[in-house]
Amino acid sequence: MSTGTKDEIKGKFHEVKGKAKQVAGQVTDNPKLEAEGQVEKLTGKIQKKVGQVEKVLEK
Repeated sequence: MSTGTKDEIKGKFHEVKGKAKQVAGQVTDNPKLEAEGQVEKLTGKIQKKVGQVEKVLEK
């Protein structure tokens, strides 16, 4: 499996995990958890994009 594909998968995982944290923070009225979720979701999106760029550059 190429590095780009691995980064895309890890990025998607962090996006989903971040979204879950964000929703949990909203439901429990925990702004800290909600903010952590937003940051993790954004980090995942960035990592996924990096993976996509790496895949293009590998070709």
